[in-house]
Amino acid sequence: MNTLKGRVSRPGSAGPPGPAPTPVTGPGLSALRQDLPASLVVFLVALPLCVGVAVASGVPAELGLVTGIVGGIVVGALPGSSLQVSGPAAGLTVLVLEAVRAYGLAALGVIVLATGLLQLLMGALRWGRWFRAISVSVVEGMLAGIGLVLIAGQLYSLTGAEAPAAGLDKIAGLPGMLIEALGSPGPRASLLLGAGTIAVLVLWKRLPKKVRAVPAPLAAVALATLASAALSLPVAKVEVRGLLDSVRLPGADDFASLVSVGVLGTVLAFTLIASAESLFSAAAVDRMHEGRRTDYDKELMAQGVGNTVCGILGALPMTAVIVRSAANVQAGARTKASRVMHGVWLLLFAALLPGALALIPLPALAAVLVHAGGKLVPLRSLPPLWRDHRGEVVILGVTAVSIVAISMFEGVLIGLALAVAKTAWEASHVRLEVQDTGRGPVRARLSGNATFLRLPRILDTLESLPSDRPIELDLAGLHHLDHACRTALENWSARHSACGPERVTVTSTGGRI
Repeated sequence: MNTLKGRVSRPGSAGPPGPAPTPVTGPGLSALRQDLPASLVVFLVALPLCVGVAVASGVPAELGLVTGIVGGIVVGALPGSSLQVSGPAAGLTVLVLEAVRAYGLAALGVIVLATGLLQLLMGALRWGRWFRAISVSVVEGMLAGIGLVLIAGQLYSLTGAEAPAAGLDKIAGLPGMLIEALGSPGPRASLLLGAGTIAVLVLWKRLPKKVRAVPAPLAAVALATLASAALSLPVAKVEVRGLLDSVRLPGADDFASLVSVGVLGTVLAFTLIASAESLFSAAAVDRMHEGRRTDYDKELMAQGVGNTVCGILGALPMTAVIVRSAANVQAGARTKASRVMHGVWLLLFAALLPGALALIPLPALAAVLVHAGGKLVPLRSLPPLWRDHRGEVVILGVTAVSIVAISMFEGVLIGLALAVAKTAWEASHVRLEVQDTGRGPVRARLSGNATFLRLPRILDTLESLPSDRPIELDLAGLHHLDHACRTALENWSARHSACGPERVTVTSTGGRI
């Protein structure tokens, strides 16, 4: 956990640590003057991401806007984190797509509703703070695995091709898909449009500051839309159903899916990932300003309320999103009014300009998510982490590979198990010092934590000591001696003393073994 201090700013969609801390003050006219423009900035950042995450998740584009609206108006008004902004996140895209494919769109609302209720329960039990104890390497491995699967899947969407279901199949099929796309006019145009969108996203930060006032995702999607229309490119566009037509309240029959073990596992995965991503994002946002710190239990309950409402509306699950939250802080927001107003702007757009969505080319949205997926893979932090904490890199890598090769839920469980095993191994550090002058008793001193994990090494050393000499075993330096080690030391002492009385003398703070 020594890596937490320097790397806690990467929990959500992988944004950079913020600028110099910004003070946060109470409500007032001066605060509103800063919150209003900040809310517009967050709205412009959130709009293409809400639509893109929805399309990539296999649901109507409007459902992404619904989740963004709830994240702004409902969660934004609740206590927890002052400046953190919630909405649909790229980190859950892969899992949502798998859930929709396996159980249908009708079951999504029930799954999200159950996730929200579970988050409310955990918040009421004050479990929010415990999510801070999750290994950072597991969280980053989880996000890296999600990012790799997201990139692989959205590369197919760049050409309009159907992506395989399994993560390894997605990666293995990429060369053939790209070769096939380059040989066909339609897919080639779609691929080039997506590549151009990615280029805009990557190069946008190098443009003059006045130009960068427009958020990169919005600029990239807008330019791709203009290019598609001007050149009459044969690319697919977003399908528009209308906000009310996309909302579907769960029926009584939909709740029957909760008896399925697979659905319950999906609920647990949603809960774990959404909660961890939100609370790690809150920790990052707290480092960006000097205002009130996050109450993790209240923030978890706020996320639970949001997901409960999204579940009732049949929308996407939500998390706190570091990209939008960082944009909110950097734009000078001072109160929660900025995130509430950003939800209002999303609602007005969805109600007044729904037809504008039909102009957006799907390759542009896929490119936005490819770029977002790349940010989830912590390539820059790996070399210094490898130099200082190689075990953490192993946990990160195993978690990511397991998610790609097996599934999200199993990959996270494997990462958690590996982190616990690593901690147990490090906590069982023990030192055995032997002093042998060549005559008289041999002195052996154990210090640290003697557990069964280190027992083979301890016994190998003790059994190599001379069998015809007295042994003085000093256990005073031990902080912990578990039952397995105690029993093994007793047996070794008995065997060594078989040649005569008191062949082994044991001293410890507690007396005899």
